[in-house]
Amino acid sequence: MNDWLTIRRGEAPLLVSFPHTGTEIPAPFDSELVGPWLARKDADWWIDQLYDFAAELDATIVHTAISRTVIDVNRDPSGVSLYPGQATTELCPTTTFDGEPLYKSALPDAAAIAQRRKTFFDPYHAALADEIARLRKSHDKIVLYDCHSIRSVIPRLFEGTLPEMNIGTNSGASCDPALAEAIAGHAQASGFSHIVNGRFKGGFITRNFGKPSEGVHAVQMELACRAYMHEPLGPVSEAAWPSPYDERKAAPMRATLTEILRTCTHFAKS
Repeated sequence: MNDWLTIRRGEAPLLVSFPHTGTEIPAPFDSELVGPWLARKDADWWIDQLYDFAAELDATIVHTAISRTVIDVNRDPSGVSLYPGQATTELCPTTTFDGEPLYKSALPDAAAIAQRRKTFFDPYHAALADEIARLRKSHDKIVLYDCHSIRSVIPRLFEGTLPEMNIGTNSGASCDPALAEAIAGHAQASGFSHIVNGRFKGGFITRNFGKPSEGVHAVQMELACRAYMHEPLGPVSEAAWPSPYDERKAAPMRATLTEILRTCTHFAKS
């Protein structure tokens, strides 16, 4: 097992994925980048901490410690955009979400990208596939729940302020509509603003593995950072971002997410 790839095996019909919480940038990649803060700026800050209750639900958890700046394991490896016509970042990002250059000069070439894919992308997806196959031996259906967060205001990516809870099911193709409705119901009851299949409909993980006809129901949850951490709206600086994890601030969202994951498990068992 790679030391950057962590797998916690559970027996519940629930697989939780953390593709963007990693902040590790192995050598020699770090020397090519403009700076460490910029390279980690767009991480899904504290999301693994926010969801650490998932182990108590006996969920299987797959987590990469590698920064998305090295390679984004939630992008289509073929290079096809998940959101045609809208700004996004690549398999190996060359800019931040705000459009700031990540590299000092030369960008990763095709050979470098292929090597990163072999080293980090392929093992992560193999782990997801293996855990799906293992769980499907015991359960007629399972839920793959992909955990994400993003700053609330990023004009380059979307207009205005993002809803606090963004539920993505690839426009209904990656899971049973009843599961999406149940999750949205918890979001509605929580008082947090939410949307289903808005700006974020689910990344490559949701779209690739979500096959309801084969018993695999995939959902992406993209949280706006302000929903669980102290977030300055608008541009952020190294002195103020990320803000520390605050359990009291995170508690209401954590409670809502706990109910959502319980509902995912209940759906899979029903």
